[in-house]
Amino acid sequence: MNSMEMRKFLFVLPLIFSCAVANAANYRAALVADMNTGRVLVAENAKQQNYPASLTKIMTLYLTFDALEHGRLHLDDYLIVSNNAASAAPVKLGLTAGTKIRVEDAIIALAVYSANDVARVLAENLKGGKEQTFASLMTRVAREIGLSQTNFENSSGLPDDDHLSTARDIALLSMAVYKHFPQYWKYFGIKSWTYNGKTYSNGNRLLETYPGCDGMKTGYTNKSKYSLVATAKRGGHHLISVVLGAETKDVRSDVAADMLNRGFAMLDRGAPMVVKNTSTTSVHSEPAPVTSPIVQKYASDAPKIQYAPSAVGGVGVQFGAFSTTDAANSMVARIKGTLGAAAHIEPTGTGLYRVRVTGLSESAAQNLKNRGIAAGIDCYVFH
Repeated sequence: MNSMEMRKFLFVLPLIFSCAVANAANYRAALVADMNTGRVLVAENAKQQNYPASLTKIMTLYLTFDALEHGRLHLDDYLIVSNNAASAAPVKLGLTAGTKIRVEDAIIALAVYSANDVARVLAENLKGGKEQTFASLMTRVAREIGLSQTNFENSSGLPDDDHLSTARDIALLSMAVYKHFPQYWKYFGIKSWTYNGKTYSNGNRLLETYPGCDGMKTGYTNKSKYSLVATAKRGGHHLISVVLGAETKDVRSDVAADMLNRGFAMLDRGAPMVVKNTSTTSVHSEPAPVTSPIVQKYASDAPKIQYAPSAVGGVGVQFGAFSTTDAANSMVARIKGTLGAAAHIEPTGTGLYRVRVTGLSESAAQNLKNRGIAAGIDCYVFH
């Protein structure tokens, strides 16, 4: 390292260290990346699976934007509210079954207020009235755009043990929205919205407090804690920060702002290095080399989304989630001996180990599930 590089690194290091100490153990994962190139600047536990909560709705909106782009929907169309959608758990608009909501209002309801009933409305109207079928499409499209550790079980992010993602995948999804559907990016920057006489405020505090912030989405459940994706423009750069599992709203906002500050400082001083750590309580004291963009496929065109389900490969059977690897291995052996199927173990990142058989067609998965239940093994099909 020459003297100029050393000076740049010594300037950035205190920012990194102070942020890590101030927020130690108060969040699970964080990342900041360049929106234009996809290059990760700082990452903390970015590939560890977490519950994404309402950040899920970024994918629901991605598929909605695709439907708009290809004429399957129009902003002035009206969508019917089902009994299932009306019964969604809060947060929600409180739509009544049998009523209708305009597509553009539905988009804003997700982007600003994160309404769970409206997420179901979009899912059901886009995919034949079944939210689970829409969730299968969400996961399939996630794979097509490079989200390697994400599985969606619903359109809203309401609690489900198998509904998981990572900071890296959420960043990639958000960048895909920005690149593939820039004409709809404005919805993520709306600060407040009035519908049926009631005004709803955006939960992303950085829209009001962080100079240059132009979006994007908040999330919260009891399991996921507080999460935030925030984007900002400054000095010709456009950055994205992702924070997962923060203890409070203040922590998620503070960590997101810190991440953006660190990213801008690194780019402004010509030091586009990646600093990574494996826990939220320590940071490497040496700079890591510049890596490739977050994923090569980020630079490609939007996938051609097919609304018919895949014939093979996208379905699996889960045979439980276990707290120890010994218990998981015992189930793997039982499945092999009883059903003749080769199961594998998937760590969830939350202390559990799932036992799954994957890569099946719908019919093969249903057959395996039925045989498992007949043999006294609890199991279910996932998409």
